[in-house]
Amino acid sequence: MCLRVGGIISSAGSEQMEALTRYGDRIGLAFQIVDDILDLEGSLQALGKRAGSDLRKRKATFPGLLGLEESRQRARSLVAEAKHTLSVFGDRGTALGAIADFVVARRR
Repeated sequence: MCLRVGGIISSAGSEQMEALTRYGDRIGLAFQIVDDILDLEGSLQALGKRAGSDLRKRKATFPGLLGLEESRQRARSLVAEAKHTLSVFGDRGTALGAIADFVVARRR
């Protein structure tokens, strides 16, 4: 929703608003997948909490459902799709592209 608010404020057209929605949906899901992966692989120092809490709580996670490597691939694919949607913005989409890259590369 916050992406759409930015689009409204900047008088984005319908194609741009749809692109912001698609971007947000994909980035949100990629963020969750990476979060699930970090809960398995992260350290207390990096995460600020003990890793494995999802497993201990028996939460359904992407790595638990898809496996670790498939989850990584899914996150990378979602980020690529998100960045592709930004083409309607030309150079003005650069910052959002950088955010997408951060989502998949983050370690905390």
